Amino acid sequence: MTAYAIANLRPTATVAEDVFVYMETIQSTLDPFDGRFLVHGATLEVREGTWPNALVIVAFPDMTAARAWYHSPAYQSLIPLRTDHIEGDLVLVEGVGEGYDPASTAAALRAQAA
Repeated sequence: MTAYAIANLRPTATVAEDVFVYMETIQSTLDPFDGRFLVHGATLEVREGTWPNALVIVAFPDMTAARAWYHSPAYQSLIPLRTDHIEGDLVLVEGVGEGYDPASTAAALRAQAA
């Protein structure tokens, strides 16, 4: 099942040189794990609430690949280039499978709450 690395980043007005190096290098850390950018540098249309941050979404074939990428020496060496200059949050999350039914999830949650 597809898994995603999702980053909610709070960039500053000035981009540090390290961030450019991070951006120029990150794809080479994704390639061995079949990671690919789905969202990066896109303009957001906020429809509810506020979202002053930047959104990044990377897809992987599965959670095993996502975890292996994150823990790889290549990516671990890049992390400070971003985190020393940009605050943010990064999560790994598994997507839903084919035929996912949110009504079934609601029914299960309703049953748990009873």
